[in-house]
Amino acid sequence: MTPSSRTELDPDFAAAAPLWRAAQVFRLITLLYAIGQQVASVQYYTREGLSWALIGVMVLWSIVSSTLLSQWLIRNTPRIRTAVVIGDQVVVIALMCATRLVADFDWYHGHQTLPTTLWASNAVMSAAILWGPLGGIGSGLLISVVATTVRAQWDVEVWKDATTPVLISVGLAIGLAANTARRAQQQLQEAVRLNAAMQERERLSREVHDGVLQVLSYIKRRGSEIGGATAELAQRAGEQEVALRVLISEQVVRPDTGGAEEDLRPLLTAQATPSVFVSTPGDPVMLGRWTAREIAAAVGAALSNVVQHAGSGAKAYVLVEDTGDAVIVSVRDDGPGIPVGRLAAAEAEGRMGVSRSIIGRIAALGGRAELLTDDETGTEWEFRVPRHNRK
Repeated sequence: MTPSSRTELDPDFAAAAPLWRAAQVFRLITLLYAIGQQVASVQYYTREGLSWALIGVMVLWSIVSSTLLSQWLIRNTPRIRTAVVIGDQVVVIALMCATRLVADFDWYHGHQTLPTTLWASNAVMSAAILWGPLGGIGSGLLISVVATTVRAQWDVEVWKDATTPVLISVGLAIGLAANTARRAQQQLQEAVRLNAAMQERERLSREVHDGVLQVLSYIKRRGSEIGGATAELAQRAGEQEVALRVLISEQVVRPDTGGAEEDLRPLLTAQATPSVFVSTPGDPVMLGRWTAREIAAAVGAALSNVVQHAGSGAKAYVLVEDTGDAVIVSVRDDGPGIPVGRLAAAEAEGRMGVSRSIIGRIAALGGRAELLTDDETGTEWEFRVPRHNRK
């Protein structure tokens, strides 16, 4: 293990670290109680020597488990904690069952098991911290069933015993507390990350604004004034200025979705230029990552066709609408339009650009790409993708 791995804190364990440490203090306190109970009860056991040996096992396991579970400066310890918690269940159940080896029926039927119910609750607490309320409740039920079975108390009196409700309540309460602590830790980390990203974005924006954007703006202005061959240079500078401003604006950090979904809006606004206008909703348009990028690629292909076929002076408009059940993206230009039947003829000639890059992409998403065009209003593509096809 490298030195850095020992000094890095496991984020998941950091959230529940206070609970783990408090649980180990409780474990040691309950161990003292169990030893005191042993001293008071050993005279009634049929095998006193074996009972002390079992108490020795309980003391040894308490020391080992509390030491391992209280470690929080070792990063790669999830498997160790899991193994210890599972071992907790096994050791507690084994010691409880061993009660029948050291006492006769009259004793174990009316008294606690050898490790005591209080010490056995440590297994429930560990399961609850590691696996949440469901794990805690499950462990509480398991320990309760074992205790009832060992003491042979499967009769009407079992419903008057407080062991089961107490253990289940402990598992539920500790599990909920552990989940709450983890959520609070995640929110804190997200807030720190957002704050750091915002500060970096502001620093980058100042530097870019003071340098690159001012130069691009100057080139655009002077090129337009001079005209001639520099007009094209001015146009390119203007396009790059818009693209750079969009890129800076999109540096606002969005919530991390773990890679499953992505906001469609920044993928489309990144394609804005002085002649391409993108309008998106105010709220995020979350889609599967693959779906969002395929839609953005189809829009890019449509905009590329505008540049190639509608002329350099044509303008394009991209509109995004989220209906809840589907996402609709419209790409419209003010060019001359595509003659009716032209796409079918191009496909018949073996030119599959539009068919594959636009229609094929949307069809693969389970959606529909519809072309609306005439000679007066230009060309308009409408992509309709249902949400149930997210990938």
